[in-house]
Amino acid sequence: MDPIVSIIIIAVIAIIVLSVFLSFFPIMLWISALASGVRISIITLVAMRLRRVIPSRIVNPLIKATKAGLGLTINQLESHFLAGGNVDRVVNALIAAQRANIELVFERAAAIDLAGRDVLQAVQMSVNPRVIETPIVAAVAKDGIEVKVKARVTVRANIERLVGGAGEETIIARVGEGIVTTVGSSNSHKDVLENPDLISRTVLGKGLDAGTAFEILSIDIADVDVGKNIGAHLQTEQAEADKRIAQAKAEERRAMAVAQEQEMKARVVEMRARVVESESQVPLAMADALRTGKIGVMDYMNLKNLEADTQMRNSIGKPDASSSDKDEH
Repeated sequence: MDPIVSIIIIAVIAIIVLSVFLSFFPIMLWISALASGVRISIITLVAMRLRRVIPSRIVNPLIKATKAGLGLTINQLESHFLAGGNVDRVVNALIAAQRANIELVFERAAAIDLAGRDVLQAVQMSVNPRVIETPIVAAVAKDGIEVKVKARVTVRANIERLVGGAGEETIIARVGEGIVTTVGSSNSHKDVLENPDLISRTVLGKGLDAGTAFEILSIDIADVDVGKNIGAHLQTEQAEADKRIAQAKAEERRAMAVAQEQEMKARVVEMRARVVESESQVPLAMADALRTGKIGVMDYMNLKNLEADTQMRNSIGKPDASSSDKDEH
């Protein structure tokens, strides 16, 4: 075999062996740890590899913690890594809390991180409060005028309540509820426009940050606008509804009156039919009375004279229509 080829093969094998060795024995990381004052054995680093823990994810945060004087151990960091936490973020949060004189221990920081919250952001928010702007909240005063309010809420993270505490959505909802209650209890919308700080004082005094992960420092009213006249609009709609109800009832009464009128006409027609039927029986009854001798001829003649006299009196009592027309002309 050619000596050059043999040398190349030996070099490739040496490189492969060295790569495998360095992957299990992170020499450079071990040297960096020793140079930073972190006492850790190479066997511990190899054991991390066997436990499927990336050594750099543990050693580098441990170097920062040691330099900051936190006094953390490898077991603490490794257990948090195995639990699915972000070791580097927890260590950075602990260092930031130490610099800001905020009491924060590793166990609480790890619990906050495992709860899904950004513990470093929480510490930064404890030092530098954040402003949350609420959407426009519409409320109606007692005089029926709509008032639109936008507020800015200055909050600070509460480390003690980060685990299990409500988030920003709860703060915004509670502030909106407080604004609606305060405006709704005002006698006039002018009171709100003249004293917008009344909303701030009232809402801030309700303890809206209870049970949340934040502490409300201040509530500032950013904008107040006058909206619609809700009271007049509701009264108009009520009047329109009453009008429709009255119209429906009037139509119902008219329909009942028409039905009663039709019923009376039917009764009158029926009575007239009965009268005509009864009158048709009179000649037959008179003839029968004459045949049977119940009445005499003179009685019949007197009856006819009485009828004729009655008709004459009726004609005299009712003037003719034509003669009345002539009189008018």
